[in-house]
Amino acid sequence: MNRTVFLVDGFNLYHSVVEASRDATGTTTKWLDIKKLCFSYLPIAGKFGSEKATLERVYYFSAPPTHRTPDKLGRHLLFMKCLRATGINVELARFKQKEVYCPNCKRVFITHAEKETDVAIAARLFEVCCGDECETVILMTGDTDLAPAVRVCKRMFPSKLVFFAFPYKRTNRELAGLAPESFSIKLKAYLRNQFPDPLVLPDGTAIQKPSNW
Repeated sequence: MNRTVFLVDGFNLYHSVVEASRDATGTTTKWLDIKKLCFSYLPIAGKFGSEKATLERVYYFSAPPTHRTPDKLGRHLLFMKCLRATGINVELARFKQKEVYCPNCKRVFITHAEKETDVAIAARLFEVCCGDECETVILMTGDTDLAPAVRVCKRMFPSKLVFFAFPYKRTNRELAGLAPESFSIKLKAYLRNQFPDPLVLPDGTAIQKPSNW
C-alpha cells in the first residue's frame, strides 16, 4: 500500500487561491475543499510507487489572523471548521507583533508576522517519516524555506517519496529540482474541488459560504 500524506502550507495556498479567484471569470475559488483536492492527485503519487496510492492523512498549517478585522478572522475560523469536518488535521500557529522602522519617513510602524508554521511543517514531515506513517509525502507549497528540511528528509529516509504540489502560480524551480516528481496545481483543479454551498457537517449543521467570497 502506498500510504500518502499531504502537508498543506495554508498561507502559501491561500495567496494562490486569491490569485486564482482574480483569474477565474465570474466565480471564486476560496471555498476550496482541500481534502477533495488532495484525493484528486493520488494517481500522481501512485504512478511513482509500486502500489496504488491511498490518502492516509492531510495536515493543514495556518494561523488565525487575530490582528485583522473581526470579519476576516471569522471567515478564517469558519473555514477551519469546514476543514476539520472533512477530516483534515488543522495545526494553528500564531502571528507576532513587531515594530518596523522606516528610514525614509523616520517613523516606526507596527506589523504582524506569522510565526512557527514552517517549523511545524518541517517537524511534521520528519514525524510522519520517522513513525513510518506513510510511503509518500506531498508538500502543498512553493515556499523554499522548506527546502533544507526536505533535503535532509530525503537523505535520512531514502525509501520515502517526498515531493511538492505547487499551488497555482507558486511553481518553484529550486524545489522542482530538489524533487523532480513535483507538479503544479492548475486553476481548473481549484474550480472542480469546491465545497458545496451550503456545506452540511456530520452533525447536520449547514455552513454557508461567506457572501463576500
